[in-house]
Amino acid sequence: MPDQEKDKDKDRDRDKDRDKDRDREREKDKAPLVVAPESPVAAIPPPAIKSASEVEEEASHYFFGEPLVGFDPAEITGTLVVIEGMDGSGRSTQITLLQEWLESEGFAVQTSGLRRSNLVGSDIDQLLAKNAVTRLTLALMYATDFFDQVEHRILPALRSGTVVLADRFIFTLIARGVVRGINRDYMTGLYAMALRPHLTFWLNVRPETAFGREFKKSQAISYWEAGRDMSLSHDLYWSFIRYQTMIKREFEVMAKRHSFIELDGEASVANVNKQLRQRIGEQLGIRATKYTPSSALAHLWR
Repeated sequence: MPDQEKDKDKDRDRDKDRDKDRDREREKDKAPLVVAPESPVAAIPPPAIKSASEVEEEASHYFFGEPLVGFDPAEITGTLVVIEGMDGSGRSTQITLLQEWLESEGFAVQTSGLRRSNLVGSDIDQLLAKNAVTRLTLALMYATDFFDQVEHRILPALRSGTVVLADRFIFTLIARGVVRGINRDYMTGLYAMALRPHLTFWLNVRPETAFGREFKKSQAISYWEAGRDMSLSHDLYWSFIRYQTMIKREFEVMAKRHSFIELDGEASVANVNKQLRQRIGEQLGIRATKYTPSSALAHLWR
């Protein structure tokens, strides 16, 4: 009997232990589930998709028409300054003086102009010297020269933060083509991928003043600058005057359309240069724009 009693006691103890285990399990099930907080992750917004009109509007800030393939506006840290005007307006003189001034202010400067590309610049010179080229061929050669400079001279300079001083730009080329009878829309479309300058100056002079300056400088007048290929007059002087008057009218149209900064090209070199420095200084953040040319350029200061 005693042994049986002991066995019963053991069974009771086992039952109690099982009951306790069940109670613990029940308590665990009732306990709230604690979830470790997730580490905060910043939500990445989907890339913005620009509409065709937005892309076109953005491109219009940098180009006259279609943007250049592979062009990234964020890469452009330099400034493009264009000086337009007929021969004898003083463009080249002002470019030379402005380059010295800007370099003295700590800016890197690159110049550009017509017929300066390594690709076709010398070929155009040879064709002009022989007077053996059609008007359309000449216009296309100039366009090739221009875009070769854009690719290898102007854009690389602008990407490096350089100030580019352009001695004439697409406006002269368009004007020349239009007055020679090439369709205006065709000429404009030819330069649709041209960069928009940050500043465009037009040194406006009378054709009579331009003739006097050019003849005094070289004792000769260029066949093409006189429009002799257009048979405007048998007289060299009147051919020049009529041709340059036509070019001037084109500039007047483009000045309104493209917001040229018109300056009196018949004023003194010092006066014109002062106005140029003031406007360029505002663009580049140069506070003091005083300048006296070096002895090497003093002969230009009159």
